[in-house]
Amino acid sequence: MTQGIRTMDGKYEISVIVATYNRAQSLVRLLASVDSLEGLGSTTLEVLIVDNDSTDDTAKLLIEEQRKPRKFLLRALRETQRGRAATINCGLRACRGEIICPMDDDVVLDRRWLTGLLHSYSTTSFDAFQGKVLPGVDAAGNPADPKRLYEYNIAIIDRGDRIKETNGMVGVCSFRRAVFEKLGFLDHRLGVGASGFGEDTEFSRRVRAAGFKIGYTPLAVVYHELDPKRYGGKYNRGVRYQMGLSESLYLHNSLARHVIPNLLRYSLRWLFYRVSFQRRRAYKAEGRLVKSWGNLMGHLRQRR
Repeated sequence: MTQGIRTMDGKYEISVIVATYNRAQSLVRLLASVDSLEGLGSTTLEVLIVDNDSTDDTAKLLIEEQRKPRKFLLRALRETQRGRAATINCGLRACRGEIICPMDDDVVLDRRWLTGLLHSYSTTSFDAFQGKVLPGVDAAGNPADPKRLYEYNIAIIDRGDRIKETNGMVGVCSFRRAVFEKLGFLDHRLGVGASGFGEDTEFSRRVRAAGFKIGYTPLAVVYHELDPKRYGGKYNRGVRYQMGLSESLYLHNSLARHVIPNLLRYSLRWLFYRVSFQRRRAYKAEGRLVKSWGNLMGHLRQRR
């Protein structure tokens, strides 16, 4: 039996919550993609842009964008507590949609994203969805090199061409209001601007523990912006270390049984791939090695 997501007046209602910080031009591209969505005329949609106290032209841009006529409601909010989780939580307190879609400012939506998401909810019993995330273009319009995707350090999520159950949500995701009403807010200790990462993973664990089902849908596609500042091993190592620190806050794994064995395992893998000139595998193994090191450091900090 499928569950609909209609409001009392018979129209769908979706809340998109965008966390933004000092990326005004990225916001311009995202809002342009929302303007181009199919299905806007038959859907009640609100877009909440939550500015995490930006110092660029974001505030001025949002004033200008709210003056433009649109087929959806655009609202601008401000959150002074640093961190993506706190920023999304600000939007969660204000949103009114039956389906809630948190996302960052550095994506653009495929024109069929809205209709694909609505179809996914109305034809299945899933309580939350992870959509498909593909590489987009950089600020100059240059596409990704397929041979170097791993060096762009973006989350690419492509789990096939059919709707199916999955374990977690990362970045651009969505969930029914009933999920939020039962589980509450994201963990404000986590995420960019705080510990670095982990707020989506921690929330996904709570979703599953509460008995809700998470689905993957290839019908809701977004394209992740390419940023040259994020390319390469140095950025990857920094990100992975922060991931490890974040995991230590909500995953209380045993040092002896999990953390240290993982550190040793990935050290050996990285060394093997490095000496055998398997560049791509060595890159990934190095990331897992550094993440394990961050996890160890996080555990030791908490003990102290």
